[in-house]
Amino acid sequence: MTARDAREVRIGARQLRLVNLDKVLYPRAGFTKAQVIDYYVRISDAVLPHLRDRPLTLKRYPNGVDQPHFYEKRCPQHRPPWIRTADADGIRFCVVNDLASLVWAANLADLELHVPLARAKSFDRPDMVVFDLDPGAPADLVQCCEVGLLLRGLFDSLHLRCHAKTSGSKGLQVYVPLNNPGVTYEDTKPFARAVAELLERERPAAVVSNMKKSLRTGKVLVDWSQNDLHKTTVCVWSLRAKERPTVSAPVTWDEVARCARKADASLLTFDSDTAIRRFEDDGDLFAPVLREKQKLPQIRSR
Repeated sequence: MTARDAREVRIGARQLRLVNLDKVLYPRAGFTKAQVIDYYVRISDAVLPHLRDRPLTLKRYPNGVDQPHFYEKRCPQHRPPWIRTADADGIRFCVVNDLASLVWAANLADLELHVPLARAKSFDRPDMVVFDLDPGAPADLVQCCEVGLLLRGLFDSLHLRCHAKTSGSKGLQVYVPLNNPGVTYEDTKPFARAVAELLERERPAAVVSNMKKSLRTGKVLVDWSQNDLHKTTVCVWSLRAKERPTVSAPVTWDEVARCARKADASLLTFDSDTAIRRFEDDGDLFAPVLREKQKLPQIRSR
């Protein structure tokens, strides 16, 4: 290993050794581990509040996005002593609450940051509901935007605020913040399923609520199943392990409507550079998800 490949850095009181900095993790984009770390440093003010106190599942790509990867729920034993951990679901997870911990995770080639809908101390009590809109070819992000707008219209009628972000891949994700300590997954999962099935009944040509692949061709799956104690969703502002370093970025409803109207998925595709500029220009558009308090209405699946 050359001096160019490794570096000792100090972040606050923490000392880290960063290795393999020249390794290309996104071959088609020539994007290196050093650039991955740099992205997470520059976006840290946006992403850290969404990671705070949540058990982190690492999704590691040690040899790049075109090589095998692995999930790591259990926090690695070789972690520095200052990495916070939390026991949840019978597993000791890493918890990333500060910049040094975020850089440490990036140095492990943890390209994607996956977190549950609840915090570690109240692991069975989600503070939001998520709808993962996943297109079945030839449907794409444009159709996800159309379905996202249907969701927003439904939530408007229920007096619920909701917020959207790209998946960083082909889909869109819609979040309904709750931040209500009395809510459990026994409340949120049936609600999410009922919403998905309602949309499917109203727009059967566009929406499916069943994950069976044979039913999804040309439609958008409104995946309600992520509202579960054992599931995680990619964190807002996280990189994705695609051909290019795309980002799961928050978007406004005006932007979602524009993408649907112009039928142009590229309008909601953000790479690391555009995501950073977006945060610098607009701040964290997803911040309201962490603070808005709402109650779920009584909607049940058939």
